[in-house]
Amino acid sequence: MAEDAVSTGALTGAVTLSTCNRLEFYGEVPGEDPRAVHRAQQDLALRIAERSGLDERFVLETMDAHEGEGVPRHLFTVVSGLESAVVGEREITGQVRRALNQARQSGTASPHLVQLFEAAARTAREVGTRTALGERGRSIVSVALDLADDITPGQWPRRRALVFGTGAYAGATMAALRDRGCADIEVFSGSGRAQQFTDQRGGSPVTEVELPAALRRADVVIGCSGGSAPMPADVFPEGPRTVVDLALARDFDPAVADLPEVELITLESVRVAAPEETFESVSAAREIVDHAAQRFEAARSARGMDEAIVALRKHTMSVLDAELEKVRTHHGCTGAEEQIELAMRRMVRSLLHTPTVRARQLAAEGRADEYITGLEALYGLEVGSPRTAGDAQEPPAERSPSDTPRPRAAG
Repeated sequence: MAEDAVSTGALTGAVTLSTCNRLEFYGEVPGEDPRAVHRAQQDLALRIAERSGLDERFVLETMDAHEGEGVPRHLFTVVSGLESAVVGEREITGQVRRALNQARQSGTASPHLVQLFEAAARTAREVGTRTALGERGRSIVSVALDLADDITPGQWPRRRALVFGTGAYAGATMAALRDRGCADIEVFSGSGRAQQFTDQRGGSPVTEVELPAALRRADVVIGCSGGSAPMPADVFPEGPRTVVDLALARDFDPAVADLPEVELITLESVRVAAPEETFESVSAAREIVDHAAQRFEAARSARGMDEAIVALRKHTMSVLDAELEKVRTHHGCTGAEEQIELAMRRMVRSLLHTPTVRARQLAAEGRADEYITGLEALYGLEVGSPRTAGDAQEPPAERSPSDTPRPRAAG
Protein backbone atom coordinates (compact mmCIF):
# COMPACT_ATOMS: atom_id res chain seq x y z
CA MET A 1 0.00 0.00 0.00
CA ALA A 2 2.90 2.36 0.73
CA GLU A 3 4.28 1.86 -2.76
CA ASP A 4 0.86 2.53 -4.30
CA ALA A 5 0.39 5.76 -2.31
CA VAL A 6 3.80 7.04 -3.37
CA SER A 7 3.41 6.00 -7.00
CA THR A 8 0.09 7.86 -7.29
CA GLY A 9 1.52 11.00 -5.70
CA ALA A 10 -0.68 10.83 -2.58
CA LEU A 11 2.53 10.63 -0.55
CA THR A 12 6.12 11.60 -1.32
CA GLY A 13 7.46 8.97 1.06
CA ALA A 14 6.06 6.10 3.11
CA VAL A 15 7.14 3.38 5.53
CA THR A 16 4.89 0.51 6.59
CA LEU A 17 5.39 -1.06 10.02
CA SER A 18 3.56 -4.38 10.23
CA THR A 19 4.02 -6.76 13.16
CA CYS A 20 2.01 -9.53 14.77
CA ASN A 21 -0.14 -7.03 16.66
CA ARG A 22 0.13 -3.69 14.91
CA LEU A 23 -0.15 -2.08 11.50
CA GLU A 24 1.16 1.45 11.13
CA PHE A 25 1.89 3.71 8.17
CA TYR A 26 4.24 6.67 8.21
CA GLY A 27 4.16 8.97 5.24
CA GLU A 28 5.33 12.32 3.98
CA VAL A 29 2.58 14.45 2.49
CA PRO A 30 3.55 16.65 -0.47
CA GLY A 31 3.26 20.42 -0.16
CA GLU A 32 2.03 22.52 2.73
CA ASP A 33 -1.73 22.25 2.21
CA PRO A 34 -3.24 20.96 5.50
CA ARG A 35 -6.01 19.37 3.45
CA ALA A 36 -3.40 17.04 1.95
CA VAL A 37 -3.11 15.25 5.29
CA HIS A 38 -6.86 14.59 5.37
CA ARG A 39 -6.80 13.40 1.77
CA ALA A 40 -3.90 11.06 2.55
CA GLN A 41 -5.83 9.57 5.48
CA GLN A 42 -8.87 8.94 3.32
CA ASP A 43 -6.77 7.49 0.52
CA LEU A 44 -5.08 5.11 2.96
CA ALA A 45 -8.37 4.08 4.56
CA LEU A 46 -9.77 3.30 1.10
CA ARG A 47 -6.75 1.14 0.22
CA ILE A 48 -6.97 -0.76 3.53
CA ALA A 49 -10.70 -1.30 3.06
CA GLU A 50 -10.24 -2.61 -0.48
CA ARG A 51 -7.57 -5.09 0.54
CA SER A 52 -9.13 -6.24 3.80
CA GLY A 53 -12.78 -6.28 2.82
CA LEU A 54 -13.62 -3.97 5.73
CA ASP A 55 -15.93 -0.99 5.49
CA GLU A 56 -14.04 2.22 4.73
CA ARG A 57 -15.87 4.16 7.44
CA PHE A 58 -14.96 1.49 10.00
CA VAL A 59 -11.30 1.72 8.97
CA LEU A 60 -11.32 5.51 9.38
CA GLU A 61 -13.01 5.29 12.78
CA THR A 62 -10.51 2.77 14.11
CA MET A 63 -7.46 4.70 12.93
CA ASP A 64 -5.33 6.51 15.47
CA ALA A 65 -3.79 9.52 13.74
CA HIS A 66 -0.64 11.34 14.80
CA GLU A 67 0.79 14.46 13.25
CA GLY A 68 3.35 17.13 13.99
CA GLU A 69 5.36 16.49 17.14
CA GLY A 70 3.19 13.48 17.93
CA VAL A 71 4.77 11.45 15.12
CA PRO A 72 8.31 11.07 16.51
CA ARG A 73 6.99 10.71 20.07
CA HIS A 74 4.72 7.86 18.98
CA LEU A 75 7.35 6.03 16.92
CA PHE A 76 10.00 6.40 19.65
CA THR A 77 7.52 4.97 22.17
CA VAL A 78 6.72 2.02 19.93
CA VAL A 79 10.33 1.18 19.05
CA SER A 80 11.27 1.22 22.74
CA GLY A 81 8.72 -1.51 23.46
CA LEU A 82 6.51 0.70 25.60
CA GLU A 83 3.36 -0.10 23.62
CA SER A 84 3.98 -3.80 23.11
CA ALA A 85 1.86 -6.57 24.59
CA VAL A 86 5.01 -7.53 26.51
CA VAL A 87 6.32 -4.16 27.69
CA GLY A 88 9.99 -3.72 26.94
CA GLU A 89 10.26 -6.53 24.39
CA ARG A 90 13.14 -5.95 22.01
CA GLU A 91 11.81 -7.67 18.88
CA ILE A 92 10.00 -4.49 17.87
CA THR A 93 13.35 -2.73 17.40
CA GLY A 94 14.35 -5.16 14.66
CA GLN A 95 10.90 -4.95 13.09
CA VAL A 96 11.14 -1.16 12.86
CA ARG A 97 14.61 -1.45 11.32
CA ARG A 98 13.35 -3.95 8.75
CA ALA A 99 10.39 -1.69 7.92
CA LEU A 100 12.79 1.11 7.00
CA ASN A 101 15.03 -1.24 5.01
CA GLN A 102 12.06 -2.53 3.03
CA ALA A 103 10.94 1.02 2.29
CA ARG A 104 14.44 1.86 1.11
CA GLN A 105 14.53 -1.17 -1.17
CA SER A 106 11.13 -0.32 -2.65
CA GLY A 107 12.11 3.34 -3.10
CA THR A 108 9.44 4.80 -0.79
CA ALA A 109 11.70 5.96 2.06
CA SER A 110 12.06 9.73 1.72
CA PRO A 111 15.13 11.36 3.32
CA HIS A 112 12.99 12.89 6.05
CA LEU A 113 11.42 9.56 6.99
CA VAL A 114 14.88 8.00 7.04
CA GLN A 115 15.93 10.66 9.56
CA LEU A 116 12.85 9.90 11.66
CA PHE A 117 13.43 6.13 11.73
CA GLU A 118 17.16 6.43 12.36
CA ALA A 119 16.41 8.70 15.32
CA ALA A 120 13.94 6.05 16.55
CA ALA A 121 16.68 3.40 16.41
CA ARG A 122 19.01 5.62 18.44
CA THR A 123 16.27 6.15 21.01
CA ALA A 124 15.69 2.40 21.36
CA ARG A 125 19.41 1.84 21.93
CA GLU A 126 19.43 4.59 24.57
CA VAL A 127 16.48 3.01 26.38
CA GLY A 128 18.21 -0.37 26.22
CA THR A 129 21.49 0.88 27.67
CA ARG A 130 20.19 3.35 30.25
CA THR A 131 17.27 1.41 31.75
CA ALA A 132 16.48 -2.08 32.96
CA LEU A 133 13.48 -2.23 30.62
CA GLY A 134 13.32 -5.57 28.85
CA GLU A 135 16.57 -6.85 30.36
CA ARG A 136 14.89 -10.19 31.09
CA GLY A 137 14.67 -10.78 27.36
CA ARG A 138 10.92 -11.33 27.32
CA SER A 139 9.04 -11.21 24.04
CA ILE A 140 5.56 -12.07 22.81
CA VAL A 141 6.85 -15.38 21.45
CA SER A 142 8.76 -16.31 24.61
CA VAL A 143 5.77 -15.57 26.86
CA ALA A 144 3.50 -17.57 24.54
CA LEU A 145 5.88 -20.55 24.64
CA ASP A 146 6.08 -20.26 28.44
CA LEU A 147 2.29 -20.50 28.50
CA ALA A 148 2.47 -23.55 26.27
CA ASP A 149 4.84 -25.14 28.79
CA ASP A 150 2.43 -24.40 31.64
CA ILE A 151 -0.54 -25.84 29.75
CA THR A 152 1.09 -28.93 28.27
CA PRO A 153 4.38 -29.68 30.03
CA GLY A 154 6.87 -31.61 28.00
CA GLN A 155 10.39 -31.67 26.59
CA TRP A 156 10.79 -29.34 23.60
CA PRO A 157 13.32 -31.64 21.88
CA ARG A 158 10.53 -34.24 21.70
CA ARG A 159 7.85 -31.88 20.44
CA ARG A 160 6.81 -31.30 16.85
CA ALA A 161 5.96 -27.73 15.88
CA LEU A 162 4.03 -26.41 12.90
CA VAL A 163 4.49 -22.70 12.13
CA PHE A 164 2.06 -20.75 9.95
CA GLY A 165 3.73 -17.82 8.18
CA THR A 166 6.99 -16.87 6.51
CA GLY A 167 7.47 -13.26 7.63
CA ALA A 168 9.89 -11.74 10.09
CA TYR A 169 7.78 -12.83 13.05
CA ALA A 170 7.74 -16.41 11.81
CA GLY A 171 11.53 -16.19 11.71
CA ALA A 172 11.60 -14.97 15.32
CA THR A 173 9.30 -17.84 16.28
CA MET A 174 11.59 -20.37 14.61
CA ALA A 175 14.56 -18.96 16.51
CA ALA A 176 12.69 -19.10 19.83
CA LEU A 177 11.69 -22.71 19.23
CA ARG A 178 15.26 -23.70 18.45
CA ASP A 179 16.51 -21.91 21.57
CA ARG A 180 14.26 -24.25 23.56
CA GLY A 181 15.61 -27.29 21.79
CA CYS A 182 12.76 -27.91 19.33
CA ALA A 183 14.31 -29.42 16.20
CA ASP A 184 11.26 -30.83 14.40
CA ILE A 185 9.68 -27.70 12.87
CA GLU A 186 7.44 -27.63 9.83
CA VAL A 187 6.34 -24.44 8.05
CA PHE A 188 3.17 -23.72 6.10
CA SER A 189 2.35 -20.58 4.13
CA GLY A 190 -0.80 -19.85 2.17
CA SER A 191 1.33 -17.67 -0.09
CA GLY A 192 3.41 -20.65 -1.18
CA ARG A 193 6.68 -19.22 0.17
CA ALA A 194 7.33 -22.01 2.69
CA GLN A 195 10.02 -23.64 0.54
CA GLN A 196 11.97 -20.41 0.10
CA PHE A 197 11.59 -19.61 3.80
CA THR A 198 12.85 -22.99 5.01
CA ASP A 199 15.74 -22.91 2.54
CA GLN A 200 16.93 -19.81 4.39
CA ARG A 201 15.91 -20.56 7.96
CA GLY A 202 15.67 -24.33 8.19
CA GLY A 203 12.68 -26.49 8.97
CA SER A 204 10.54 -28.46 6.55
CA PRO A 205 8.06 -26.87 4.13
CA VAL A 206 4.46 -28.03 4.07
CA THR A 207 2.20 -27.77 1.02
CA GLU A 208 -1.57 -27.35 0.98
CA VAL A 209 -1.99 -31.06 0.28
CA GLU A 210 0.35 -32.01 3.12
CA LEU A 211 -1.24 -29.66 5.67
CA PRO A 212 -3.82 -32.07 7.21
CA ALA A 213 -1.10 -34.64 7.95
CA ALA A 214 1.18 -31.92 9.35
CA LEU A 215 -1.61 -30.79 11.68
CA ARG A 216 -2.05 -34.34 12.96
CA ARG A 217 1.70 -34.65 13.61
CA ALA A 218 2.09 -31.32 15.42
CA ASP A 219 2.14 -31.05 19.20
CA VAL A 220 2.30 -27.25 18.97
CA VAL A 221 0.76 -25.17 16.16
CA ILE A 222 1.83 -21.52 16.02
CA GLY A 223 0.13 -18.95 13.80
CA CYS A 224 1.95 -15.72 12.97
CA SER A 225 0.95 -15.06 9.36
CA GLY A 226 -2.18 -12.92 9.69
CA GLY A 227 -3.83 -14.54 6.70
CA SER A 228 -6.92 -13.09 5.08
CA ALA A 229 -9.29 -15.58 6.73
CA PRO A 230 -8.92 -17.67 9.92
CA MET A 231 -8.54 -21.41 9.45
CA PRO A 232 -11.83 -23.11 10.40
CA ALA A 233 -11.88 -25.19 13.56
CA ASP A 234 -13.12 -28.29 11.73
CA VAL A 235 -9.82 -28.47 9.83
CA PHE A 236 -8.00 -29.27 13.07
CA PRO A 237 -7.81 -32.84 14.31
CA GLU A 238 -8.68 -33.41 17.94
CA GLY A 239 -5.86 -33.06 20.50
CA PRO A 240 -3.82 -33.34 22.44
CA ARG A 241 -2.07 -30.25 21.11
CA THR A 242 -1.50 -26.59 21.88
CA VAL A 243 -2.49 -23.93 19.35
CA VAL A 244 -0.81 -20.53 19.64
CA ASP A 245 -2.36 -17.71 17.59
CA LEU A 246 -0.05 -14.68 17.52
CA ALA A 247 -1.55 -13.03 14.45
CA LEU A 248 -3.38 -9.72 14.83
CA ALA A 249 -5.85 -10.84 12.18
CA ARG A 250 -6.39 -14.31 13.64
CA ASP A 251 -4.87 -17.29 11.87
CA PHE A 252 -7.27 -19.74 13.54
CA ASP A 253 -10.97 -19.69 14.36
CA PRO A 254 -11.38 -19.15 18.15
CA ALA A 255 -13.68 -22.21 18.11
CA VAL A 256 -10.48 -24.27 18.00
CA ALA A 257 -10.48 -23.91 21.80
CA ASP A 258 -13.66 -26.00 21.95
CA LEU A 259 -12.04 -29.05 20.36
CA PRO A 260 -11.31 -31.93 22.75
CA GLU A 261 -7.82 -31.76 24.30
CA VAL A 262 -6.88 -28.66 22.31
CA GLU A 263 -5.59 -25.62 24.22
CA LEU A 264 -5.65 -22.20 22.52
CA ILE A 265 -3.25 -19.37 23.41
CA THR A 266 -3.97 -15.94 21.91
CA LEU A 267 -2.42 -12.49 21.98
CA GLU A 268 -4.88 -11.60 24.73
CA SER A 269 -3.59 -14.55 26.77
CA VAL A 270 -0.02 -13.35 26.25
CA ARG A 271 -0.90 -9.81 27.29
CA VAL A 272 -2.44 -11.02 30.56
CA ALA A 273 0.43 -13.41 31.32
CA ALA A 274 3.26 -11.00 30.43
CA PRO A 275 5.40 -10.03 33.43
CA GLU A 276 5.07 -6.41 34.48
CA GLU A 277 8.11 -4.21 34.22
CA THR A 278 8.98 -2.09 37.24
CA PHE A 279 7.47 1.36 37.47
CA GLU A 280 10.96 2.85 37.69
CA SER A 281 12.10 1.23 34.43
CA VAL A 282 9.01 2.29 32.51
CA SER A 283 9.18 5.84 33.87
CA ALA A 284 12.87 6.14 32.98
CA ALA A 285 12.20 4.84 29.48
CA ARG A 286 9.35 7.28 28.91
CA GLU A 287 11.54 10.16 30.07
CA ILE A 288 14.21 9.14 27.55
CA VAL A 289 11.58 8.95 24.80
CA ASP A 290 10.22 12.40 25.69
CA HIS A 291 13.67 13.99 25.62
CA ALA A 292 14.55 12.23 22.36
CA ALA A 293 11.34 13.47 20.71
CA GLN A 294 12.06 17.01 21.89
CA ARG A 295 15.62 16.85 20.56
CA PHE A 296 14.39 15.54 17.23
CA GLU A 297 11.84 18.33 16.90
CA ALA A 298 14.35 20.97 17.98
CA ALA A 299 16.91 19.71 15.45
CA ARG A 300 14.30 19.66 12.73
CA SER A 301 13.14 23.15 13.61
CA ALA A 302 16.76 24.30 13.50
CA ARG A 303 17.20 22.81 10.04
CA GLY A 304 14.01 24.50 8.90
CA MET A 305 15.25 27.77 10.38
CA ASP A 306 18.56 27.41 8.56
CA GLU A 307 16.62 27.30 5.29
CA ALA A 308 14.54 30.29 6.35
CA ILE A 309 17.65 32.29 7.20
CA VAL A 310 19.31 31.33 3.91
CA ALA A 311 16.17 32.30 2.01
CA LEU A 312 16.00 35.69 3.75
CA ARG A 313 19.69 36.39 3.10
CA LYS A 314 19.44 35.38 -0.55
CA HIS A 315 16.41 37.61 -0.99
CA THR A 316 18.06 40.57 0.73
CA MET A 317 21.36 40.17 -1.12
CA SER A 318 19.60 39.84 -4.46
CA VAL A 319 17.82 43.15 -3.81
CA LEU A 320 21.15 44.73 -2.89
CA ASP A 321 22.88 43.37 -6.00
CA ALA A 322 20.05 44.66 -8.18
CA GLU A 323 20.32 48.15 -6.69
CA LEU A 324 24.10 48.19 -7.05
CA GLU A 325 23.76 47.20 -10.69
CA LYS A 326 21.38 50.13 -11.22
CA VAL A 327 23.95 52.48 -9.74
CA ARG A 328 26.65 51.14 -12.04
CA THR A 329 24.38 51.41 -15.06
CA HIS A 330 23.32 54.99 -14.41
CA HIS A 331 26.50 56.44 -12.94
CA GLY A 332 29.25 54.24 -14.33
CA CYS A 333 32.34 53.36 -12.37
CA THR A 334 33.53 55.88 -9.84
CA GLY A 335 36.42 55.83 -7.44
CA ALA A 336 34.01 55.58 -4.53
CA GLU A 337 32.05 52.66 -5.97
CA GLU A 338 33.95 49.97 -4.07
CA GLN A 339 33.66 51.80 -0.76
CA ILE A 340 29.95 52.38 -1.28
CA GLU A 341 29.38 48.70 -2.03
CA LEU A 342 31.29 47.59 1.06
CA ALA A 343 29.33 50.03 3.20
CA MET A 344 26.00 48.84 1.83
CA ARG A 345 26.91 45.20 2.35
CA ARG A 346 27.93 45.92 5.96
CA MET A 347 24.63 47.68 6.45
CA VAL A 348 22.67 44.69 5.08
CA ARG A 349 24.58 42.27 7.30
CA SER A 350 23.78 44.47 10.29
CA LEU A 351 20.11 44.53 9.34
CA LEU A 352 20.10 40.73 9.04
CA HIS A 353 21.75 40.19 12.43
CA THR A 354 18.63 40.68 14.55
CA PRO A 355 16.33 38.51 12.34
CA THR A 356 18.98 35.77 12.43
CA VAL A 357 19.34 35.85 16.22
CA ARG A 358 15.57 35.96 16.59
CA ALA A 359 15.24 32.93 14.31
CA ARG A 360 17.51 30.88 16.59
CA GLN A 361 15.58 31.96 19.66
CA LEU A 362 12.20 31.07 18.17
CA ALA A 363 13.50 27.70 16.95
CA ALA A 364 14.68 26.87 20.48
CA GLU A 365 11.22 27.83 21.80
CA GLY A 366 9.47 25.64 19.23
CA ARG A 367 7.99 28.66 17.43
CA ALA A 368 9.67 28.22 14.05
CA ASP A 369 6.29 28.20 12.31
CA GLU A 370 5.64 31.79 13.41
CA TYR A 371 8.92 33.00 11.96
CA ILE A 372 8.50 31.20 8.65
CA THR A 373 4.88 32.32 8.32
CA GLY A 374 6.05 35.89 8.90
CA LEU A 375 8.70 35.65 6.18
CA GLU A 376 6.19 34.23 3.74
CA ALA A 377 3.68 36.97 4.56
CA LEU A 378 6.15 39.88 4.45
CA TYR A 379 8.43 38.87 1.59
CA GLY A 380 6.45 36.23 -0.30
CA LEU A 381 9.29 33.76 0.23
CA GLU A 382 8.57 30.04 -0.10
CA VAL A 383 10.28 28.39 2.84
CA GLY A 384 9.83 24.74 3.87
CA SER A 385 7.62 24.75 6.94
CA PRO A 386 8.59 22.80 10.06
CA ARG A 387 5.03 21.54 10.38
CA THR A 388 4.84 17.75 10.44
CA ALA A 389 1.73 15.67 10.04
CA GLY A 390 1.34 11.94 10.43
CA ASP A 391 -1.11 9.15 10.85
CA ALA A 392 -0.47 5.79 12.35
CA GLN A 393 -3.21 3.24 11.93
CA GLU A 394 -3.81 0.08 13.83
CA PRO A 395 -6.85 -2.11 14.45
CA PRO A 396 -8.62 -1.83 17.82
CA ALA A 397 -6.74 -4.74 19.43
CA GLU A 398 -3.81 -2.41 20.06
CA ARG A 399 -4.27 0.85 18.21
CA SER A 400 -1.46 3.24 18.23
CA PRO A 401 -1.19 4.88 13.74
CA SER A 402 11.66 16.45 6.08
CA ASP A 403 13.15 20.00 5.60
CA THR A 404 11.79 21.57 2.47
CA PRO A 405 9.07 20.63 3.15
CA ARG A 406 9.62 19.23 6.62
CA PRO A 407 8.44 15.65 7.14
CA ARG A 408 4.82 14.79 7.27
CA ALA A 409 4.07 11.24 8.30
CA ALA A 410 0.66 10.24 7.05
CA GLY A 411 -0.96 6.94 7.63
